Amino acid sequence: MKRLAILATASAFLGACVTAPPPTGTQKDPNGAPGSDRYSLQQDTAPHQHRDVSALPEPVPKQEPRSKYGNMESYSVWGKTYHVLPDAKGYIAEGNASWYGQKFHGHRTSSGEAFDMYQFTAAHRSLPLPTYVRVTNLDNGKNLVVRVNDRGPFHDNRIIDLSWAAAVRLGIDQAGTGRVRVEALSANDEKTPGSTVPTAVRAAVDSPPPNTASTPSSAQRLYLQAGAFQDRSSAERLRQSLREQLGLEAEIREQQPLFRVWLGPYQDDLSRQQMRQQVADAGFDRPMPVAP
Repeated sequence: MKRLAILATASAFLGACVTAPPPTGTQKDPNGAPGSDRYSLQQDTAPHQHRDVSALPEPVPKQEPRSKYGNMESYSVWGKTYHVLPDAKGYIAEGNASWYGQKFHGHRTSSGEAFDMYQFTAAHRSLPLPTYVRVTNLDNGKNLVVRVNDRGPFHDNRIIDLSWAAAVRLGIDQAGTGRVRVEALSANDEKTPGSTVPTAVRAAVDSPPPNTASTPSSAQRLYLQAGAFQDRSSAERLRQSLREQLGLEAEIREQQPLFRVWLGPYQDDLSRQQMRQQVADAGFDRPMPVAP
């Protein structure tokens, strides 16, 4: 796996991977971000000496202040802008997970902490740093609490980058990637699976509203659902971001118990798919095609 080296600037420090702490006495970025250096390894690998992580305790969700680094409202990597969520409450998504290990071990994460591949941590593009999440392997049912303290992965087909230890515990280290569900946890959440009650449901995993169809009929108009939330204020924030960042006007449809943020209508599926890609390229969660 290849990960992006972070530049030594405040914005680029939000990059896909970790950077090494500067030697003692070296100058830091004028914005306060820790310095960076080059990696000694060209390719990432598992540890040279395997370590048993079966008895390693899971992190316990607790209230923590946001880290000094890695929490800008937006940042750009490879010419693409990403948006950091105002809070993690209710976040849930499904997609592919990858992992990183030996190459980045001991180097700084986007939050400024040292990366430890033997701890249960992860990188995420938009969750605040730090955030505790439960990751469930959708192929084998294994689940694990990890602490998000880094940014990445910057591949459209991945939603989270796990530490090597977390990948081993979930059973995806050998394959390199795996299908997972990611659920944000609060300090009051129990560690048993299914104990969370999301207050916001992101577009990538929200169940389609009634009568959603994949192929339009003459009486149907096509829309994109950019998000769905259980509180209207979160839906309003997303609508405002779409307007400010892309000049798009979205509507909020109240379909209990959710407030759905919809873009459209579109006359044909090609137009809808083009807009879907444009929104995703701007760093928002990829909208879900829907039809009333």
